[in-house]
Amino acid sequence: MIAQSSIDQVFETARVEEVIGDFVNLKKAGSNFKGLSPFSDERTPSFMVSPVKQIWKDFSTGKGGNVVAFLMEHEHFTYPEAIKYLAKKYNIEIEETQQTNEQKEAANERESLYLVSEFANEYFQKILHKTDQGKSIGLSYFKERGFTEETVKKFDLGYSLDDWQAFTDEALKKGYQLEFLEKTGLTIVKEEKRFDRFKGRVMFPIKSMSGRVLGFGGRILVNDKKAAKYLNSPESDIYHKSKVLYGIYNAKQSIAKEDNCFLVEGYTDVIQFHQTGIKNVVSSSGTALTSEQIRLINRLTKNITVLFDGDAAGMRASLRGIDLILEQGMNVKVCSFPEGEDPDSFAKQNTLEELSLYLEENAKDFIQFKASVLFEDSKGDPIKKAETVRDIVNSISKIPDRIKKEIYIQECARIMDISEEVLFSTLAQMNKKDFQEQNKQFKKEQKAFEVIKHQQPVKKVDVQYVLERKIIEILLLYGNKTEDFEDLVLKENDQGDLILEPVIQQAKVFEKIFLDLQDDEMQFSNEQFKTLYYTIIDALNQNPDFDLKMFIHSVDQDTANEITTILMEDERYTLDDWNRMNIYPKEKLNTVAQLVSETILSLRCFLIDQKVKEYQQETLQNTNDVNKNVLEEVKDYSGLKMLLSRKLNRVL
Repeated sequence: MIAQSSIDQVFETARVEEVIGDFVNLKKAGSNFKGLSPFSDERTPSFMVSPVKQIWKDFSTGKGGNVVAFLMEHEHFTYPEAIKYLAKKYNIEIEETQQTNEQKEAANERESLYLVSEFANEYFQKILHKTDQGKSIGLSYFKERGFTEETVKKFDLGYSLDDWQAFTDEALKKGYQLEFLEKTGLTIVKEEKRFDRFKGRVMFPIKSMSGRVLGFGGRILVNDKKAAKYLNSPESDIYHKSKVLYGIYNAKQSIAKEDNCFLVEGYTDVIQFHQTGIKNVVSSSGTALTSEQIRLINRLTKNITVLFDGDAAGMRASLRGIDLILEQGMNVKVCSFPEGEDPDSFAKQNTLEELSLYLEENAKDFIQFKASVLFEDSKGDPIKKAETVRDIVNSISKIPDRIKKEIYIQECARIMDISEEVLFSTLAQMNKKDFQEQNKQFKKEQKAFEVIKHQQPVKKVDVQYVLERKIIEILLLYGNKTEDFEDLVLKENDQGDLILEPVIQQAKVFEKIFLDLQDDEMQFSNEQFKTLYYTIIDALNQNPDFDLKMFIHSVDQDTANEITTILMEDERYTLDDWNRMNIYPKEKLNTVAQLVSETILSLRCFLIDQKVKEYQQETLQNTNDVNKNVLEEVKDYSGLKMLLSRKLNRVL
């Protein structure tokens, strides 16, 4: 168990914008930050982070909370894991009691897979640096590749002994279960026999964006035609090849900072680039590029530069991945290396300045690159040229932005020496089928909408719900503030009429709200708000130094989610850059006292109005025996409502 003092220190130190910024490309939006949702596939930002409130809200999925909630949602951490991750990030020493055997057994399977993988990572590093076989074979190989000792340690490179079950025996000796060794793929089990999957290979740990070990890649160092040169961990509950990019953990900050990501094919390409000084580079680990991998990059930048080996066959095979990138609405550049070179060898032979200059001068827009590669094959062959043009137009059709499409069509017409009209016509034909499908779907949705529209009346705004929600928001943001309130006291004037006379009183916001609601015997109609209201009042009453960040961390996840939804609702406007279009959302009132008074008065007016309607209904149902007292009550309530409406400066 982690000591409470350590947990408190983590919450006091961690900054939500810094932590989330490691996973999502955040841009300033007023006093907040916004970015693409890491929980859904979107092209318009709906994800908001508030440094002031130290919370985040994803409007596309409804998720929200504090910094720990983000890590638990995004990285699937348990609560203790999230605390430990933050402690490591901010160099906070964690006080922790030793786990019992029962607690270890209670850990879920997913966590067990992570623990086994982490142990394997440490084991392979120890073998590489501490054993004769590791030094003479593994470390020698890495040195031959030109990797420095610092680079080897930075990427946690390791070595698996050329022994059938050295790793498995050590893991079992340390108390790790064979079941999880098998499920991670580290151990192969055949009846009574057990084998190390990565026997005699140098090891490349594959990490998540947060740095957790998901799986491994292993390269064999001997010439064995029966064995694969590279071997990856099999799919498991924590490792999905199509959703992982090698090097993303080391590259994420540089990708966001440089606003560009270099995409290569192999592990050593990533490592060599990083060592040379270009750190915004990741690899698809030899697998075909997938939409999930592209979305990982899309969270950090809109720009990808795909780096190809010098051989033409490899380039043509890799061109297929470009269409997937274009479909995500991203900007793509392509760069190839001289014949016989790959990113690893080229980076090894050049300085940072030389490599940077080469990439800058040779990175072409995808349309130029694709045209140049395919054009070579179609020289002097009209049929092949037509196929090339169709191939390029097909790629352009994937782009969601219409302006970009038109620009690329113009560029293609120039390069291929063909009229824009023909290309636009070809593009229209390609889009026609998609358009027809979309139109069918649209009509289907419209038909369904018509049925709903005729069946269901327009839902009215629940005024009481909105006002109760606003009271919760005020308590959370300003509950502990001391303000000068202008109270209204009912008095009779010389003519015997009721008037509201202002009196200035100083009080804390939560005390003012509590007393006003109590005096008028006003109750929350929403049960969730009622529970939350008394929880907040109790916290404010007991803690003079009420801290919103610590309060959110003290409640359960559902309550924390509701709190962030309430607090971030007004921030939704900043997602759409309305100010840029000369549309200015209404700001909060100048003073907290005004906000409190107006909200309470509005709730009073609403409840008075409800009461008057009840009395009016009662008189309608009993027309033969109208109670004079009821009529007097209606008159008094109507008079009070008029007085309150004057105070609010609005007609009610």
